[in-house]
Amino acid sequence: MLRRWLPLWTWLAPLIGGTLLVAVMFGLHHVALLVALGLALVACVLAGVHHAEIIAHRVGQPLGSFLLAIAVTIIEVALIVALMLAKPESTATLARDTVFAEVMIIVNGMVGLCLIVGGTRHREQEFGLYGVSAALATLATLSVLTLVLPNATSTPGPYYSSSHLAFVGVVSLVLYLVFAFVQTVRHPEYFMPVLSGKRDDDAHAATPGNLAMAISAVLLLACLAIVVFGSHDLAPGIEAAIDAAGAPPAVLGIVIGFIVLLPESLAALKAALADRLQISLNLAIGSALATIGLTIPTVAALSLINGWTLALGLDLRGMILLFLSLMVATLSLGTGRTTVLQGTVHLVIFAVYLFTAFVP
Repeated sequence: MLRRWLPLWTWLAPLIGGTLLVAVMFGLHHVALLVALGLALVACVLAGVHHAEIIAHRVGQPLGSFLLAIAVTIIEVALIVALMLAKPESTATLARDTVFAEVMIIVNGMVGLCLIVGGTRHREQEFGLYGVSAALATLATLSVLTLVLPNATSTPGPYYSSSHLAFVGVVSLVLYLVFAFVQTVRHPEYFMPVLSGKRDDDAHAATPGNLAMAISAVLLLACLAIVVFGSHDLAPGIEAAIDAAGAPPAVLGIVIGFIVLLPESLAALKAALADRLQISLNLAIGSALATIGLTIPTVAALSLINGWTLALGLDLRGMILLFLSLMVATLSLGTGRTTVLQGTVHLVIFAVYLFTAFVP
């Protein structure tokens, strides 16, 4: 039974990743070893989210989606902090670029694919308006406070003063925690799948036992630890590769976003194919909220403690794309029903974002 929930690769990924990490930490920095460690970290990200899914399946929805978002955010924060520690003078915009990239990947890329995939198979999909509307309102507030408002304060440029940064970090964390409380404790029914008379096969499927959940919890912690410590050793190589390719600095944030969100995107697509769009939106928008509500306070606190410069404000192109994305998401998810048309609109916006990131 354990083999069903915990396939061999989910054990091997942290084992191999941990072995390679120990070798690097003891001074072995051969190029081939670093490449192998990079591949192992990607496998650990995938394995970690798989174990988080096992735990999520055991505890049920919507708490499961919340736990997945937390696991992904821990990985993201580890990558950002590792890069900033390695080269703080040249990564002032890294947190902004990563958060903005993940918001665009989630709101346009992930949601767009889910709507197209689900709409292609099921023609029209339904979800609960109350939960999605609350999540979008929270996301819009957090996005503007952290990525737009820095351009409109008394401090010149895309920067917050120390007091502004501390205040916004605190209110972002508070707002996210209140949302998490509403989602998991106060009104979880708002975030449950809309069945409309259809049989919920997933809800009646066998759930992992306590032993499988306990093993997954241990392996999840191991995967997270390997990613946290391994990303610190790989940070200089990632930056050097992007510089050698002559890509704009914002591409680094996109790379981190794709690595971190890949496994959760696959989980959201799987839910959309199973006509459980509510779960897809819980995963997608919940990840965006966790990205801002947990990453920004953490990076803000570290920047204040270490005296790092932190540029959060977007340029004009970024603000236009952010406002367009939030407006379209509010309209396309404002009726409780979606088709492939809404998904196509989101993917077009995402394509424009990627193109203008590489060709400013």
